[in-house]
Amino acid sequence: MSATVDGDTSGLVPDGVRRLLRGPRPESVPTLVGTACMLVGLIDIAAGVFPRFRHSRMHALAEVLPGSTGPFAAALSLSAGVLLLLLAHGLKRHKRRAWRAAVVLLPAGAVGQFVYRNSVIGALLSLILLALLLRHRSEFVALPDPRSRWKALANFILMGAGSLGLGLVIVSAHPRRIVGDPGITDRLEHVLYGLFGFEGPVDYHGQVSWTVAYSLGSLGLLTAVTTIYFAFRPEHPAARLTEEDELRLRALLARHGGRDSLGHFALRRDKGVVFSPSGKAAVCYRVVSSVMLASGDPIGDVEAWPGAIERFMDEAKAHSWTPAVMGCSETGGEVWTRETGLDALELGDEAVVDVADFSLTGRAMRNVRQMVKRIERNGYETKVRRARDLSDVELAQLRRAAADWRGTDTERGFSMALGRIGDPADGDAVIATAHKADDSADGTTDGTSDGSPYGDLKAIIHFVPWGTDGMSLDLMRRDRSADPGMNELLIVAALQACPGLKIERVSLNFAMFRSALARGEKIGAGPVLRLWRGLLVFLSRWFQIESLYKFNAKFQPRWEPRFVVFRSTRDLPRIGFAAMQAEGFVNVALPRLFLRGRPPRQSRPCPHMSVQAKEPEVRTA
Repeated sequence: MSATVDGDTSGLVPDGVRRLLRGPRPESVPTLVGTACMLVGLIDIAAGVFPRFRHSRMHALAEVLPGSTGPFAAALSLSAGVLLLLLAHGLKRHKRRAWRAAVVLLPAGAVGQFVYRNSVIGALLSLILLALLLRHRSEFVALPDPRSRWKALANFILMGAGSLGLGLVIVSAHPRRIVGDPGITDRLEHVLYGLFGFEGPVDYHGQVSWTVAYSLGSLGLLTAVTTIYFAFRPEHPAARLTEEDELRLRALLARHGGRDSLGHFALRRDKGVVFSPSGKAAVCYRVVSSVMLASGDPIGDVEAWPGAIERFMDEAKAHSWTPAVMGCSETGGEVWTRETGLDALELGDEAVVDVADFSLTGRAMRNVRQMVKRIERNGYETKVRRARDLSDVELAQLRRAAADWRGTDTERGFSMALGRIGDPADGDAVIATAHKADDSADGTTDGTSDGSPYGDLKAIIHFVPWGTDGMSLDLMRRDRSADPGMNELLIVAALQACPGLKIERVSLNFAMFRSALARGEKIGAGPVLRLWRGLLVFLSRWFQIESLYKFNAKFQPRWEPRFVVFRSTRDLPRIGFAAMQAEGFVNVALPRLFLRGRPPRQSRPCPHMSVQAKEPEVRTA
């Protein structure tokens, strides 16, 4: 039985009885309807493209109708089929607007099929699907997804390419009625003219030229109308933290922030949040590609977590989003799986250093010790301070340097990155910096002089608070002209400064699949484990999987497992792709040409989860 926590009385009913009362899974009917809609759409397209194969009394009756009726019916069947294909995915996801549009298009496609092809079977299939939609209309209640106008460009490209391909099929579908033998260039030119409503170079016998013209014109009209709709419809932006939300989250973190090292990252302002009914717990999330991604554990009192998780699942169900959690702890994973029936998979391990146990002495720390001493002999100095102790001028310089030293064109980070430096509300954050004074007194410049726009600043590491006695690594940036080993230097400096800052634990990077890498290199590892480790090492050529593990291991941390929570294994590819988008590895935004003059999005590279946001020496660690 489920626990009754935070006003939840569902635990009074046994799980088996609750599943019985719920009946069959609601996903089955929309999935069936969506697949049927796709098939009916293909039939409508085929009915509008290909000519009649036989003659009957119905065909003779159709000849009595006005001359434009046949071509118009073909265009109607074709247009309805294309739109039904576009709506199929929305129907599978329970979308109410997709249901409304399908209810209108199905009878229109049936009429087009019957008038043009006199197809009784095709019309009946459309009407049967219409009846099925009306019978199960209560299943299609999902709200719209967050949207932005850049989808108009994507629609124009996809619809344009699809219209060109389908247009070539339409032009070539009447070989016995074509005048002459036009080549592929003439046919393509005819399609392009036809999409804009003009007559092309290909000619046909009889009424076929009207049918082809109407069909091509309808494809062009569909492309224009859908693109204009996406471009000028009101934006429905994704949820963002409001000032009130942030204040409530900070209050929860002040009381319970020491439980999870990722808690402070919930304050990213490009996330949404749902609170438990009592307001004692919250789950922060972002919606990416119809996946509702939460990160880390819920914020707040553990006893109130189930209430926040229930609100999260209700929000996902209301929009038909795929729920998922990235990087939760073992305790968080247990609560998520118990309360929702979701599954969990170990994703990797978080490196946590206990300050009291850290020391540069000993054989295990020899490499780090030698690297730090070498850099210090080269004239580098370090400073470790709270963000509130830096002046506005220094913070502005740090922000500018962090942006300019970013190693990628796109900003990265989501689940384990705050996305800002030096915000007045983040005064407890810790910033470690490396400096090297001007050593070019002879007038030469070697890239390290104070003539740099950043003065003697050479590297930055930013930590966010982890409760009152810990801090969690946010980002690491360095000047490319600085000596290798800046990350090691600043991490050691930060760890050594922790006692003065009253910090007892430090969360470093996240190492994906660490246990597989560690166990696979040991004596006695089985062939499957060795094969899996070999694959991870191979992938490390492009992604920092093995290098981040070895870099973290330099500081002799303890390892805390982190998990991904998901509904079913078939959702894992979608969740993985959405996570890569959220972290910044896959960029589906507008090209940079269209983004000139826009302020940059608020995000920063993620040193925990982002496996490419590190400096060169980390990649070769």
